[in-house]
Amino acid sequence: MSAAADDTLAPLPPVPDHASARLSVETIARLTSYGDALASDGVIRGLIGPREVPILWDRHLLNCAAMAEAVERDARIVDIGTGAGLPGLVLALVRDDIQVVLIETLQRRCDFLSEMVEKFELQSRVTVVWGRAEEVPPQEADIVTSRAVAALKKLIPWCMPHVRIGGRLLAMKGQKAGEELQAARKSLHKWSAAKHAELLTCGTGWIDPPVTLVSATRGK
Repeated sequence: MSAAADDTLAPLPPVPDHASARLSVETIARLTSYGDALASDGVIRGLIGPREVPILWDRHLLNCAAMAEAVERDARIVDIGTGAGLPGLVLALVRDDIQVVLIETLQRRCDFLSEMVEKFELQSRVTVVWGRAEEVPPQEADIVTSRAVAALKKLIPWCMPHVRIGGRLLAMKGQKAGEELQAARKSLHKWSAAKHAELLTCGTGWIDPPVTLVSATRGK
């Protein structure tokens, strides 16, 4: 079944003005191409729901792009539970200086991710790993990212083993980020990360609402 064969598919909305004002023409072009793939093939293959298409820019693509503000140059990133590539693949499309490992448990999602890696010629910088985070060998990443996977308390034992000492967990969270951080203090202590855990805000001035991240630096 092709996207053209399904008249119920909604097209990707136009690029928001605030994105064009912030991101380069080349970056917008890459994100648009990826967004088109999500809005068509991604819906058909069950990677995202059709109701997500109208909000793909502001709720998904731009949120993940804004997350790049918290990523240092030349970082090695591991994205846990990347799904269709949010935020890991978006970060790779926005930043050409980073290396990204996309970890996903579902084969069909990994197949799509591999197609996107080939489509955007990212083979030298992006690796797709099929498996559960707790079963994948430690990755020694500078940053481990996660978005819409689980509550922070549950996420920590999946993510922290892949963070190098001195590296960080960056978890995208919503309005209850502060509550989740407080509830996860005990889990963070295990990794000597509670002292250097904080909330970060990205996208201020061009995304409404801005993106809230929990940042926790691993001490051991």
